[in-house]
Amino acid sequence: MTIGICNDHAGVDYKNALVEYLTAKGYGLVNFGTDTTDSIDYADVAHPMADALTAGKIDLGIALCGTGNGMALSLNHHKGIRAGLAWTPEIGRLVKAHNNANILVLPARFISCSEAEAIVDKWLTAPFEGGRHQRRIEKIEP
Repeated sequence: MTIGICNDHAGVDYKNALVEYLTAKGYGLVNFGTDTTDSIDYADVAHPMADALTAGKIDLGIALCGTGNGMALSLNHHKGIRAGLAWTPEIGRLVKAHNNANILVLPARFISCSEAEAIVDKWLTAPFEGGRHQRRIEKIEP
């Protein structure tokens, strides 16, 4: 499985930690984010990753910015993208189980690196429950 990862300046350290963590678990990673703490606009890295996901070049995505909100707002403008913001492992599980989120968004300024890893693990391993949740997902895009 290949996972795209994007980040702005607030998420550089978290991105680097997650790349190391996920690579050790055997995942392929594609970096769409910045590698410096120089200020950038989150949308500039979110849109290329969303395009890669909808084109089938990556299987899933992880996005990091200060609160996660800028990334989530930018990503969710793309047809076929369901970016879910999570700040606990249980919310990470639920954005997959209930919303079938294909991009996990993390708030780098509000969680630790170990929390980010735990959230990613829950999201990656959670099965989508389907059923009533599928019906709700079908109503997201007009």
